[in-house]
Amino acid sequence: MEAPRGGGNAQASTRRRRRQICICMVSDFFFPSLGGIETHIYHLSQCLIQRGYKVVAITHYTDGRHGVRYLSNGLKVYYLPFVPVHDNATLPTFFSFFPLIRNILLRERADIVHGHQATSPLAHEASLVARALGMHVVYTDHSLFGFADMACIHLNKVLRFVLHDLDACICVSHTHRENFVLRAGVPPSRVYVINNAVDASTLVPDPSKRPKPPEIRVVVLSRLTYRKGIDLLVTVIPPICKKLPNVNFVIGGYGPKRIILEEMREKHRLQDRVELIGAVSHDKVCALLQSGHIFLNTSLTESFCIAIV
Repeated sequence: MEAPRGGGNAQASTRRRRRQICICMVSDFFFPSLGGIETHIYHLSQCLIQRGYKVVAITHYTDGRHGVRYLSNGLKVYYLPFVPVHDNATLPTFFSFFPLIRNILLRERADIVHGHQATSPLAHEASLVARALGMHVVYTDHSLFGFADMACIHLNKVLRFVLHDLDACICVSHTHRENFVLRAGVPPSRVYVINNAVDASTLVPDPSKRPKPPEIRVVVLSRLTYRKGIDLLVTVIPPICKKLPNVNFVIGGYGPKRIILEEMREKHRLQDRVELIGAVSHDKVCALLQSGHIFLNTSLTESFCIAIV
C-alpha cells in the first residue's frame, strides 16, 4: 500500500493567509494639518502599503477629525482625544497616553512603531509604550536644533531619555545626522541617513505660467511660524521691494505669524506687491510653484527642506 503523502499540511499552511507586518506611524504632525512632516508620513505610509505592509497612523484630535478615519489605500488613522497646547503638539506628560496607546498597539498587533519629530510628545510616549510591550521602535528626526537656548537644552534631554533603547534612528541629511548624534547621544551605528525626495514626474516646470518680464515673482510656501523664519522674511521684504520695483511676493501657508506679515504689508503699503494666499492644498502646490521665478525659504531649523527639493 502506498504511504500517504505528507504535503497536505504544507499545502494547507501555504493556502493560509500570512499575517501582514503592521507598522504604526505616530506623530502630533499629521493630516489634515499641512507641512513637510505631515506629507512625509503620508507618502511613506502609502509606499509601505503598496509594498504589502499594513500601516496605521496615530495622531491627536483636530477640529472635525476624531475617532478612526480611513485615508487612501486603507490607511487607518486614529485621532486621539488629546488637544494640542502649543505649535500643534500635545502636552508632554509621558504617561497619560499610555492606556490608550497600549490598547491601539495590541488591537492592531503592531510589529514596528515609527515615531516622527523631536517636538512630538505623542511620538515619544508611543516609543516608550512600544518598548515596554517588546515591539521594535524606529524614530525619524526632521529638524536641526541648537545646544544653547533653554528650549533646545530641554528637548535634547528628552531625546536622550527616550531614544537610548531604540532599534534605529533616521535622519534626512548627513549634516542632520551629525547634529542629531550630538544632541541625542545615540551611537552613530544606529543612525541612518535617508534623504528627503519628491516624485519628479508630478513636478514639471511650466514657464508659460510665470509673469512676463520685467516682473519677477518670488514664491514662499511655508508654515507661518517662528521656526520657519517668518520674522526674517518680514525684515527683508520691504528693502527688496524698495530697491527692486519689479519684484513681487506670493506667500502661501498659515500660522500665528501671519499677523506680522499683514502688519508689514500695511505699514509699507505693499498690498499690491505682497500677496498672502493662506493655506494651499496639495493639488495646487505644483501650480503655485510653476507660477514663480524664485522660491524663497527662510527656515531657521531646516535639515533638508523638502519644499526646496
